[in-house]
Amino acid sequence: MNCAVHTDQPATGYCRNCGKPMCPQCTREVQGALYCEPCLSGLVSNVPPAASKPGANPGLAAVLGVVPGLGAVYNGQYVKALVHLLIFGGLISLIDADIAGGLDAAAGVALACFIFYMPIEAYRTAKARLMGTPEPEGMINVDSTSAKPIGAIVLIGIGVLLLMRNFDFLNREWFQKTWPIALIGFGVWLAWDRFKKPS
Repeated sequence: MNCAVHTDQPATGYCRNCGKPMCPQCTREVQGALYCEPCLSGLVSNVPPAASKPGANPGLAAVLGVVPGLGAVYNGQYVKALVHLLIFGGLISLIDADIAGGLDAAAGVALACFIFYMPIEAYRTAKARLMGTPEPEGMINVDSTSAKPIGAIVLIGIGVLLLMRNFDFLNREWFQKTWPIALIGFGVWLAWDRFKKPS
């Protein structure tokens, strides 16, 4: 997400008062809390700024996050909400497709994990915004500066599986025995990406 004032600069924090994303140039830190200049001047003069609005409620974000996409909408992340809906719908389609080789069980486990993931991710994002800290890096990143487009990879994987099901590749014996290689490869990639980062 980019700064609300300098739209070409990435945001490094959020105003504790109004929740506006800010770059380092716009950030004003007071006793560990981040404020934008209009909010800080309003607080100093005891006049509430016009842009002031209540911060996100992490508890409400978590409750709304149970419904696919709704937690992200509450946090103002509309593209992420659409990605959540597409992943949820794709997993439901995989389960409903009556695929062979245990893939339906894997899709069921993935769906259960995703249902638990959405409210946790919505809670963490709302809490970061309330505290005026940068948003935590989640599994599904829609920011163009993100180095790990996990959401896009998941959507591509679901689309490939549904396409293979349409052409009856999933019912072939070789695929039923070898599809876990994709999970191993994905796990190896995640581990390699984590270990290559400087500590």
